Amino acid sequence: MAKDSLIVLSGGMDSVTLLYDRAPEIALAVNFIYGSNHNMRELECARHHCRKLGVELLEIHLDFMGEYFHSSLLEGANAIPEGGYQDDNMRSTVVPFRNGIMLATAAGLAESRGLKSVMLANHGGDHAIYPDCRPEFVKAMGEAIAAGTYEHLELIAPYTHLTKTQIAERGARLGVDYSHTYSCYKGGEHHCGVCGTCRERREAFEEAGIEDPTFYEEAAVE
Repeated sequence: MAKDSLIVLSGGMDSVTLLYDRAPEIALAVNFIYGSNHNMRELECARHHCRKLGVELLEIHLDFMGEYFHSSLLEGANAIPEGGYQDDNMRSTVVPFRNGIMLATAAGLAESRGLKSVMLANHGGDHAIYPDCRPEFVKAMGEAIAAGTYEHLELIAPYTHLTKTQIAERGARLGVDYSHTYSCYKGGEHHCGVCGTCRERREAFEEAGIEDPTFYEEAAVE
């Protein structure tokens, strides 16, 4: 199988699972450093898995997003809401058009490298909260990438309709070491256990019947 795809790799559960899922097709992984609270924690994980699989990793800075965009995800741990993973609670964590900006950059890079596709690991649980993770966005962005590149690059987003639990199940079958993934929006040394993404992570492992390798802050575990 030809290695002709680029993957947008954050270092979280979803993109790391996709990295292993489609490894035979992936020629290049790209991590975007845009100033989020958990950016550098995720980057460490992306580096780990790319070294393990022998995949080239590019780290691209998008500093303007952290400087000019408004989102609690860019404003420190104390700005992150605690509680469930619902629209009214997590909306402040939206980084406006983040995936659009990253995919546009990834498409240009993929075309420059002579690759044929770009992979994104958005999933069904994000639809209610993040507009740039929804099926209609993926469809429209895929059409724009194809129309805007000479070789009509393809946007591949195979997890668009999967739940976090289903992704965890798939990763377990692939042998993904989830101890080297990071989710917490607060960005601390350990997962806080109480923000929406930590709760979603814990629930995914529990529902999948998989041992959770994550160390959560002791005060957050009830």
